[in-house]
Amino acid sequence: MEKYKKAHVPIEERISDLLERMTLAEKVGQLNQRMYGWNAYVKREDGFVLTDEFKEEVARGGGMGALYGLFRSDPWSGVNYSNGITAADSAKAANMVQKYIIEHTRLGIPVLLSEECPHGHQALDGTMLPVNLGVGATWNPALMEEAYGYVASEIRSRGAHVGLVSALDILHDPRWGRSEECFSEDPYLAARFTEAAVRGMQGDNPQDLSGMGKVAVVLKHLCAQGTAQGGRNAGPAPIGERELREIHLPAAKAGKEAGAAGFMAAYNEIDGVPCHANKPLLTGILRDEWGFDGIVMADGCAIDRLLALTGSHESAAALALDSGVDLSLWDTAFTTLEAAVQQGLVPEEEIDRAVRRVLRLKFRLGLFDRPYANEMTPIAMVGRPEFREVNLQLARESVVLLKNEGGLLPLGGDRKRIAVIGPNADRLYNQLGDYTSVQREGSGTTVLQGIRSTAPGGAEIVYARGCGVRDLSADGLAEAVEAAKNADVCVLVLGGSSARRFDGEFDSNGEAIVSNGNPSEMDCGEGVDLADLSLGGQQRRLVEEVAATGTPVVAVIIQGRPHALTGVDEHCGAVLCAWYPGPEGGRAIGDLLFGKANPSGKLPVSLPRSSGQLPVYYNQKDPGRERVYVDMPSAGLYPFGYGLSYTTFEYMEIGLSRHEITAAELEAGRRITVTVRLKNTGTRAGAETVQLYLRARESGITRRLAELKAFQKLELFPGEERVVSFTLGREELAIWNREMRFAVEPCRVSVLVGGNSKDTIGKELTITAVRSEV
Repeated sequence: MEKYKKAHVPIEERISDLLERMTLAEKVGQLNQRMYGWNAYVKREDGFVLTDEFKEEVARGGGMGALYGLFRSDPWSGVNYSNGITAADSAKAANMVQKYIIEHTRLGIPVLLSEECPHGHQALDGTMLPVNLGVGATWNPALMEEAYGYVASEIRSRGAHVGLVSALDILHDPRWGRSEECFSEDPYLAARFTEAAVRGMQGDNPQDLSGMGKVAVVLKHLCAQGTAQGGRNAGPAPIGERELREIHLPAAKAGKEAGAAGFMAAYNEIDGVPCHANKPLLTGILRDEWGFDGIVMADGCAIDRLLALTGSHESAAALALDSGVDLSLWDTAFTTLEAAVQQGLVPEEEIDRAVRRVLRLKFRLGLFDRPYANEMTPIAMVGRPEFREVNLQLARESVVLLKNEGGLLPLGGDRKRIAVIGPNADRLYNQLGDYTSVQREGSGTTVLQGIRSTAPGGAEIVYARGCGVRDLSADGLAEAVEAAKNADVCVLVLGGSSARRFDGEFDSNGEAIVSNGNPSEMDCGEGVDLADLSLGGQQRRLVEEVAATGTPVVAVIIQGRPHALTGVDEHCGAVLCAWYPGPEGGRAIGDLLFGKANPSGKLPVSLPRSSGQLPVYYNQKDPGRERVYVDMPSAGLYPFGYGLSYTTFEYMEIGLSRHEITAAELEAGRRITVTVRLKNTGTRAGAETVQLYLRARESGITRRLAELKAFQKLELFPGEERVVSFTLGREELAIWNREMRFAVEPCRVSVLVGGNSKDTIGKELTITAVRSEV
């Protein structure tokens, strides 16, 4: 009876032995993650107790596959410091859950504890990072990998095992409220951050996740949610297979290659097929083509939405299971799988296949041999000072300097009176993003606090809120204008907010319910899509009236999506795009404003002029001739990859090791070296991200205007020169051809290198079918 608990027995043998012992009901129990974790316990003065709801759920399935969000804290869960699990109590609470399941079920199979970590662990005392859109702006995957190593240490020390990581959505429509969860509009950049997240959390040996500080990563969402029609959450993705493979699958492929333990299916549909019912995607591509052997998790309540296709919970569950879903999330459908087998809707062999995947992950995590956490570890691992410093550096590098007329920044000691104005100047939650836990009083640093702590001695800081994010009241404008009139410089802190309210409304899957009839300062986040990308409320009026005073204006844009900054940009001498920079954002922005750090962020997305321009992403298909609007420029306000510094860089002498190569040589593994000389021509040390793009033609299919294929971020001292090298081979030069095979095709290629997608220097490369005669 104890065979499956012996560590020296091979895992697959242990799994087979365990499967033979399980009843159908127990197998189905392992495929369910039905209840919300915060409903599993109640906090009392003398500690935590398990609820009857939890005990009934354990009894229903003879165990539990996973328990979601035991430590989750936010307005939807209703968990705060008065009723939730702090870091100090977390391992004890996790062990209480695990002990009950092991001791009150026939087979004693441990439970997976899964936690949200789209930008840090969404738990009381969990460290929040800048949102993904900000992390993407660092163009520094190595720094992000280091940060996610700390995230994993926090989660595992608390007794949890699985981290749900936003990584796969590609931002094609910034009206989408979940824009902040995307790393980029570009598949290559997103892929590099996705693999960094997986490596950071799972380590270098993803087959062994049992060590301290390792967490199984479930990447979400698979796939194409970022291109939903109209930017509406979970809307249809109007794309074909080529767009799917070129744009929306590379990040998932990179995550799989890095060893990701799982994927979460997306809410949307592709060409009429919901992702949870998309067998060609979840089985054909993911498993048969890529060889993925981990778990596929459903998104919250998503399998129940398949009733629109099937008409019953049993048939919805059978459809999702057959398509490749292994583990549910909060739905009713998967609890009916036993009945689905009895009704002949699904064979028990398919149940066994999914159970085997869930059990394999539990064995890889070492849960059968060491199911309990050290109850003293979280105190040492959560909120470490070294993590805070990495988080601060992430925030610094995430900020993009868009404009700096006349060298207005950095601010010098001659600015004796500084007016700090705007709805996001002193609101910590407005700079944290969605999926954010309740913060301890006094934690984090707002922009106003960062300016006060960083400004030179003797500077007077005057604050006025001015207006709200979406509020139409103009009551604070006069005070703001008066503050600006008497200042040497005005720092306007504008943008949006994904901050949820405890009195807000939420759907069954946790997305916020905000509408015209339910006004809110929240204008971004899950469920909060916009039609108009202009800044909300009275913000544009605030900019105009403050600028009219003649005081120099620096705008700091705190945002979770690329807002259209037309009507703002032209009134400001300097503009910083700070995204949602996290709890260290105020310190980071203060350092940048006063020159203690040099901006190095580059845009991971194109910034539009107007919602009417969409789509505005840089790598659209090449139409062969210019397509223009009559009423405004077709190009975005700022291009993909763009970002200024307090120094300047010059690109010189691009070179190719070969100017002609055959497709057969590339298919055989030959590569071409690209070099470029970069010089810091300014007076400060600074970091520059060198970007390599391809623009191809005559390939047999329509190609894109430009395609990012490599980048390197490096720091140069004033006057320093360095030669930067890249290599191009099959992976970079092959395409999905007319037969939908990934292959190198003869074509002409412009190899372009520069500091953004528009300002580049280049050389021509020819890929031939056969070598030309000399």
